[in-house]
Amino acid sequence: MLRSGYSSEAVLQELATRKFADTLDSTAEAQLIKAGASKFLISTLESGVYQLSAAEKATWKMQMQRVPSQNAARPDPEPTNHVSTSPSPPTTEQIGGTMYDHLKDDLVYWHEGSLAPFDDETLQKKKFFLLFFSGFWSKEGRQLTSRLIDYYNRLRPRHPEIEVVFFSADRSAYAMENYISQTNMPWPALAFDKRNGKAGAIQGNLVHHIPQLILADASGKILSDSGDDPAGLDKVLADTDKVLAEK
Repeated sequence: MLRSGYSSEAVLQELATRKFADTLDSTAEAQLIKAGASKFLISTLESGVYQLSAAEKATWKMQMQRVPSQNAARPDPEPTNHVSTSPSPPTTEQIGGTMYDHLKDDLVYWHEGSLAPFDDETLQKKKFFLLFFSGFWSKEGRQLTSRLIDYYNRLRPRHPEIEVVFFSADRSAYAMENYISQTNMPWPALAFDKRNGKAGAIQGNLVHHIPQLILADASGKILSDSGDDPAGLDKVLADTDKVLAEK
């Protein structure tokens, strides 16, 4: 793709749906650099964000053995589950149970250079939650992260009753930790190893697009959802301001 004139960013967007099945050794890295790959693209590939899992690689190899040899050089892995393939409208459903019940014991935050358990007592006092679903590989997600941090830092001194919670769509704990540390996220996140638990069910049941932002109250009622529309992100922030002004 790089040799065909695509930018490194375009390659990242393609990899978001067509995972990287090869190994990035020194030879492959040199070839990518020669073709014009940016340092960010190289570091992202090295992080393992786009690597197929061992099971996915085994499936891919079996598929490649079944296709004609002329197609073997063009693998077509299954698309990621984190990117929408069809429009999904914003939801106003109930998450099911209180936010505290879903999130307690499952959150971490960036503290002195590493992830540490988040204080559940602090969590219990929150009345509203902005649930932020994103991944290091998502350009829109990284852009929204910067905006959301500015918004959060302005909002928190006046409204300590709201908390942002990050849900990672990254494929490895290493990639998630890099995302949190490099952007200096000031809010808690769902621990990577808890994504299949009670808190992770929120992401599995509600999220069809990355990035996505959802405003919920302490009871789990969804008050605003960005859905698949990029403009919906601004709507959620506006709805948050409105809800906090009216409380």
